[in-house]
Amino acid sequence: MNAPLQMSPADANMAARGMVLGSSIDMVQSIATGTIAGGTARGTVVNVPIRNVGLLKRFWLELSCTIIQSAAETQTLTKWGPANFCSQIIFTDLNNQNRINTSGWHLHALATARRQMAYGAAFTNDSPVSIGSSFNVIIATASVTNSAKTIRMFYEIPIAYGDYDLRGAIFANVVNATMNLQFTINPNFVVGSAGDPTLAVYQSSTANDLGTLGIITWNVYQNYLDQLPQGKNGPIVPQLDLSTSYDIKNTAIVGGLAVGQETPIPYANFRNFMSTVVIFDNGGTLNVGTDVNYWALQSANYTNIFKQDPFLTALRTRQLIGDDMPPGTYYFDHRQKPISTIQYGNMQLVLNPSTVNANASLLVGFEALALINQITQAGSLYAT
Repeated sequence: MNAPLQMSPADANMAARGMVLGSSIDMVQSIATGTIAGGTARGTVVNVPIRNVGLLKRFWLELSCTIIQSAAETQTLTKWGPANFCSQIIFTDLNNQNRINTSGWHLHALATARRQMAYGAAFTNDSPVSIGSSFNVIIATASVTNSAKTIRMFYEIPIAYGDYDLRGAIFANVVNATMNLQFTINPNFVVGSAGDPTLAVYQSSTANDLGTLGIITWNVYQNYLDQLPQGKNGPIVPQLDLSTSYDIKNTAIVGGLAVGQETPIPYANFRNFMSTVVIFDNGGTLNVGTDVNYWALQSANYTNIFKQDPFLTALRTRQLIGDDMPPGTYYFDHRQKPISTIQYGNMQLVLNPSTVNANASLLVGFEALALINQITQAGSLYAT
């Protein structure tokens, strides 16, 4: 008699995922709120304990405050603006592993790319019905002069890869471990007229008048799946999804850039990279392709998977999100065919610049999926 057929781990995972998505309840709850005194807010680190409940998918972090002149200066919004409200966001999972350790601008870029539209934006239309930009969701005025202006920013902090792809989700209904979400208010919220504005929210018209922040109000929402389907051994969960980490990290490459010379950005091992975002901060100047000869993706034997000028790079980004990223920013999408690394350095993104100013650097954001028991033994990201 033939033995009964057994499902493969992948098939069993998909079956369990389907059961979870089909019967669970999608919950959104505010888990923590607080305020930070405006006079001491810059550089403040806030730790948020996570509720151990359900199948964790994401968080939303909402921040708002006012800003006004500190003297008679003008504060001008930078290219990344309120996306730089937080300089760093870290999520530590139940195994004390940092799944997310990145900047505010990177999370905003990812939320934009994943939705194929400017995150939190509203678009105008010609309908006689007033459907458009009616709510002050993500807001920051272009300039601050003689009256206080409100800034509001929302960050999506994804734990699972998507609402229907639960890779990276965490079964949080445990009592013997804790998770933590940490965010840092940008210590360089405003930079002086001679400073590099790339990672600031505003730039002052003077060297030392850096504006005055009002009280910062923050709110963290937790999004999870509750009332999971039950089997004879307890909750039914997609085991392969839960064995995967959605890894979001960033790094900076400072120095070593030279005109006409290739600067490599290696991909770390044991990961499937879904996207890469790079800001070419050319000494405080963010250009629109005029300082780049080409970008390339090279394999271990120096074969170019692609080699393209900055304008084709921008075209491919427009095809994905319908817009350009802020000046100086290049988005590389690998979702259709993820960059799968086996050993450190076998794939690398390459920049060949045409102009390099003093203090030029590359700010790099990585988005990857990896099996947890592999990345704990793997090498770290380049330059970290």
